[in-house]
This record gives sequence, C-alpha cells and structure tokens, in this order.
Amino acid sequence: MNQVKTYVLMVLLTILLVWIGSLLGGRNGAIFAFILAAAMNFGVYWFSDRIVLRMYRAQEVTEAEAPGLHRMVRELAQVAGLPMPKVYIIPNDAPNAFATGRNPQHAAVAVTSGIMKLLSDDELKGVLGHELSHIRHRDILIGTIAATIAGAISYVAAMARWGAIFGGFGGDDDEGGAANLIAILVLTTLASIAAILIQMAISRSREYYADEGGARLAGNPLYLARALAKLDAGAKRIPMEVNPSTAHMFIVNPLRGGGIQSLFSTHPPIEERIRRLEAMAGR
Repeated sequence: MNQVKTYVLMVLLTILLVWIGSLLGGRNGAIFAFILAAAMNFGVYWFSDRIVLRMYRAQEVTEAEAPGLHRMVRELAQVAGLPMPKVYIIPNDAPNAFATGRNPQHAAVAVTSGIMKLLSDDELKGVLGHELSHIRHRDILIGTIAATIAGAISYVAAMARWGAIFGGFGGDDDEGGAANLIAILVLTTLASIAAILIQMAISRSREYYADEGGARLAGNPLYLARALAKLDAGAKRIPMEVNPSTAHMFIVNPLRGGGIQSLFSTHPPIEERIRRLEAMAGR
C-alpha cells in the first residue's frame, strides 16, 4: 500500500510541475520546468551523498575501528541481499542515523556517536535494518527526486509570480489585468504549498515502508519499536542542528514542531510508527 501511495504522489508532483510550468509559459514553460528538474536531479543524484556526509562531519570507520557496528551492518546486508555499504560515525551526542548513496552499490550508513551510547545491540540492529531497508527500496533516490521536483515547482512558481508582477497584469483593461495577477499569485502560492505537502507525504510513506522492511531484516519488530521510543526521547533531550533540506534522511525527525507544523513533517508520528511495529510483532 505504501508503494502504491508513493507512486500516486510522485505522479501528482509531476503533474503539478507540468501545470505550473505551462502557467509560466505554455508548452515551452512546461518543457523548461522538466529540463530544470532533470538538471537538479542529475546533480543531486551524483553528489548528494558526499555533500551530506561532509555536512555532518561523518567519518568513515573500518572494521578494526568499529567491529561490532561493522558486524551488524554486514549481517543485515547479507540478509537483505545487498552489497556491504560504507559505515560512518557522526561525532554528535544527539541519537540519530541515516543512509545515503545513489544506489545499493554506492551506499553508506551513518550513525551518530550518541545513538551507539543510547541503544542496546538489538535496538541498534533494528535501526540499521531500517536504514538498509531504505537502501534496498531505493528510497534515497525516490526522496531525492521528490525533493528536487518540489524544489523546481517552488522555483518556477516564484518565477511566475515575479513575471506576473513585473511583466504586466496580462489583461486588456486594468480590472481584468488585476484579476489575472491575483489569480496567478494565489495559484502559484498554492502550488508551492501543495508541492511541499506532497513531498512530505512521500517521505512519511517511505518511513513506514522502511520500518516494516527493517523489522523483517532485524528479525523482531520490537527491536525497532523500542529504539524509536528511546530515539524520540533522546532527540528531544539533545537537539541536533541540521539543515532542514536533509531532515527527511534521519530515522527520527531532528526538527521539532507540533500542530499545523506536523503537516510539513518529513516523518510520521513516532507513536503511530511504534503502534504499527507492535501490531506487526503481534501478527
């Protein structure tokens, strides 16, 4: 179900991109929007893993330096049928983890020093299973595409707004031109908000899917359920400074917000994730 939901949301993002591009310049505007999105995707696809690892000062560790961590990752990778990813440790007391890389052959798993202090071996195994599930399902690629298309929509929508403001009202009379300007401003603003909401929904859907896949790899859904409860409490106690554009990569949301801000969250509620894992264990 999460897979189908992801595909539907990706189609909606693409349709929104075409529509906002055509609003800017008809057929040529739609083509421009596609070219822009493709160029952004190309750059992020090839270079985002190195950028994000450098951003958080992640340090690659050898098996001699972190034998237990390497052993867990290797065992889970073998169960998942994946090549052994590179292993990194982020020198940060905030407990969190993420996976990156453009495909399973060029993947990396990064954990903070804080998460290794906080979790038991079984709980850490659940977290690593979650991250390897992201790699297995190519969620990094899906998330990158969704983020760049949403970014392209926001960029093209901004161009359309400024073009409407400085390029004239676009009507034969003042009253009609003003109405057209207001319509363009409202529609492009709504399109930008819709793109962000769809991107967030895609990210939340992939988190549920990775929870399920990670629980199967680890062998017990309760490993990950217990880890998520500890990580949620730990993230509140020790905040982590992150770039909002990379927040969706982490296993628990390093950015905090409630109420209407939850609509723009890249992660599902921890309580719901734990409930689903516990129900999975019961089955």
